[in-house]
Amino acid sequence: MKKIELLAPAGNLEKAKTAILYGADAVYIGGKSFSLRSRASNFSLEEIGELVEFANAHSAHVHVTVNMLPHESDLEGLEDYLLDLDRLGVHAIIVASPSIMMTAKKLGCHFEVHVSTQHSSTNSNTVRFWKEQGMDRVVLARECQMDEIKKIAQADILPIEVFIHGGMCISYSGRCVLSNHMTLRDANRGGCAQSCRWKYHLMDGNTEVSNPDNLFSMSSKDLQAVNQIASFIEWGVSSLKIEGRMKSAYYLATVVSSYRHLIDLIYQQGYVSDQQLKDIQFEIAKAENRQTGPGFYQGIPGYQVQLYQDHDETVTQEYVASVLAVDDDSVLLQVKNKFTLDDELEIFGPHTLSTDISLTGITDENDLPLVVCNKPMQKVKTYWQGPKEVGAMIRKRRKKI
Repeated sequence: MKKIELLAPAGNLEKAKTAILYGADAVYIGGKSFSLRSRASNFSLEEIGELVEFANAHSAHVHVTVNMLPHESDLEGLEDYLLDLDRLGVHAIIVASPSIMMTAKKLGCHFEVHVSTQHSSTNSNTVRFWKEQGMDRVVLARECQMDEIKKIAQADILPIEVFIHGGMCISYSGRCVLSNHMTLRDANRGGCAQSCRWKYHLMDGNTEVSNPDNLFSMSSKDLQAVNQIASFIEWGVSSLKIEGRMKSAYYLATVVSSYRHLIDLIYQQGYVSDQQLKDIQFEIAKAENRQTGPGFYQGIPGYQVQLYQDHDETVTQEYVASVLAVDDDSVLLQVKNKFTLDDELEIFGPHTLSTDISLTGITDENDLPLVVCNKPMQKVKTYWQGPKEVGAMIRKRRKKI
């Protein structure tokens, strides 16, 4: 049985490499052209080429989003761009426009063509249609429920991909025009202003019914599908997709490594215990700044899965340093957020599960002792007993409730 793919997002080269090092089997990125998420850094052709080389060296794949729904003026240069991606050796493109899909096939490109979730594919007949058009994979709509995914996967028509983590659309995914209407920023051309998350005065005629101190909004909780992964593997789903090309490298490292650990446990043990699931959910929560829920995986979402008023987006400062080098007796760190000699810390890395560490000393690069590290990007030498790994991350320990 082919092992399920863990697919991670990346907004720039550093994040893409981080995702691969922390366990992603593939990453999806946006190029400078024909891609949504216009506020992500996005990749030049040169960077895409560098990433493909890096991915190949780590037995990973690169998928490029070509998922804009183009207007007539957006089509110029499409064929040259697709041929450039083919020349660079990307493994797949993720496409929303049938025109772009057919153009890629007409050109004889070697990469796979994956049908974007924007097509809202929710049944096996739709998947069969895309197979007849020569497509290679279908990314199912986020609105699919578990019984629907099971039937589609077990029909074994085409490889299918499902979302397991990240932001959810308050509208039917890919169909919202609220941003376009209110700001002239077209969500389907890369400019979503996330108008649903704004704060609104809720009116009944001329009377305000919202609380002026806690205004109304329409946001959904983020998706977290830890409890569903074993079923997806059992049913033959091909790929598990994490959302978030705008997210930080720390977020990606935390979420990717957690799902990597979960997937590996399922294949090794054949099951996952309730305690293991709780531990993985606790690990993922260390990087979250929004509440999470099951999306549509426990049925049509009720009010419990929505965030109508309180949004609780916060900037986490638990990630305090990255490991640059390991010596016989010291570890060179680069400071990301403030920490002290007495803080309770833990390390996690590409090959290191979260482990508590206790610092016994900190010095600057001139070997002068430090008690507090509060200068971002400063390099400091640290000392502790326990696991050490170049490329690992140090964060403040979060106590379990």
